[in-house]
Amino acid sequence: MSGLPVIGSADPWSGGVHSSRLHCVLAPNPSPMTLDGTNTWLVGANDDLIVIDPGPDDEAHLRRIAAGGRVRQILLTHGHPDHAEGARRLHEITGAPVRALDPAHRLGQEGLEAGDVAVVDDVEIHVVATPGHTSDCLSFFVPSDSALLTGDTVLGRGTTVVAYPDGDLGAYLRSLTTLRELAIAREATHLLPGHGPVLGDPVGVLDAYLQHRQARLEQVRAVWAGGRRSADEIVDVVYADVPAEVRFAALASTLAQVAYLEGH
Repeated sequence: MSGLPVIGSADPWSGGVHSSRLHCVLAPNPSPMTLDGTNTWLVGANDDLIVIDPGPDDEAHLRRIAAGGRVRQILLTHGHPDHAEGARRLHEITGAPVRALDPAHRLGQEGLEAGDVAVVDDVEIHVVATPGHTSDCLSFFVPSDSALLTGDTVLGRGTTVVAYPDGDLGAYLRSLTTLRELAIAREATHLLPGHGPVLGDPVGVLDAYLQHRQARLEQVRAVWAGGRRSADEIVDVVYADVPAEVRFAALASTLAQVAYLEGH
């Protein structure tokens, strides 16, 4: 029943240089949920760096990050292990503080809140609250590159999971709208996701995400209204083409959609 368009490029992604200030080191953790792997973004104009999402606790990956320059700060888009598990070890290697919205993931120095600005080599990283995938999700805007780093809020291929019960569909829809408004106001040119390739046309991508969510919600609403009320029953119809290994993700998103419908 899906009938929804594929969002993003199907081409393989291996990371690499986006600009003189933004470089992606791809973590070696590909899977149906992480796509090609976790994108660890290195931000900085010279030898000093801010690392966004160190990824899994993989020693070789973390050593590659540390070899890129002097790591001054480690920022987390959210606390899921594929983004944050390696933060403690990278902190041990580099001495850099780990900054996150959730205090449970912080190591030294202050946390991160919406409106904060982290700076390295005169490159600014503006913090944007984008809850929905999880309650602690953040995105980052880099004005020098007109780039939005979106973590799991927007992926480079396909769409993300609203990770119920921590994830919330209403919050997620508002976060997509926030990013769309920011992209328009600041003339963003690229989305740099937590998984998958870099995307151009941020407003177009965010419009597609919003349309996709609304279309999926209408599918769930129709099945729900027809008497199928359990998440498993709804997934069987709405996500009939989803592979078995990611059915758990479809179930999580379906529970988030049902909770949204019950509240509206």
